[in-house]
Amino acid sequence: MAGTGGPPFDLRVTHEGLDALVRAIRQEADGKALRKDLARNMRDALRPGAAQAKSSIMAMGSSGTGTGPGLRAGIAKKIRPEVKLGGRWTGARVKAFKTPGLRHFPNAPKRTNRRSGGWRTLTYGREPWRTQQGKREWFDEAFQNDADLHRRAVLDSMEAMAARLASRAREGNA
Repeated sequence: MAGTGGPPFDLRVTHEGLDALVRAIRQEADGKALRKDLARNMRDALRPGAAQAKSSIMAMGSSGTGTGPGLRAGIAKKIRPEVKLGGRWTGARVKAFKTPGLRHFPNAPKRTNRRSGGWRTLTYGREPWRTQQGKREWFDEAFQNDADLHRRAVLDSMEAMAARLASRAREGNA
C-alpha cells in the first residue's frame, strides 16, 4: 500500500501484514481500543467455525449411561476462537482447550480427534481396562469445507482495520 496514497506502512494481509497492522495500532493514541476492536472482529469472524466444531463433537456417538459429566458437552464448552496480537505468537485460530475437570481426562479433545488408538478407560471406574474410540477427526473435519471462508472473514476484519487506520492517517495529514 505504500506509495499509493495509503498509510505510511506496509499492510499486506499475511502473517507479516498482521504484525505490521499491530505495530501501526500501537502508534495510535487510542491503540489499546483499536487492538480490542481488531481482536473482537477477528474472534467474531471465527465464531461460525467454533460452532461447527462444537456441533461436530456433539454428533459423536455415545454408548455410555454414566452419571458423570458429559464428555461431549465438556469438550464442546472448551472450544473457542482465540486471537493474540503480539508476543511470541500472533494470529487467530479456533482452539479446543484442555478439559482438566472432566472425568480426570484433560486431553479429551485431542484423544477423541485422533485417527487411531482412541483412549483407555476403566469400565465403570473398575477393572478391566478397555479402549474407546472417538469420532475421528471431528475437529479437523469441521473446518475442511469452510476454511477459506473463515480465513477470508479474518482477512476482511484485518483489511477493515487497515482502512480505518489509513483514513486516520489521511485525516491527520490533511
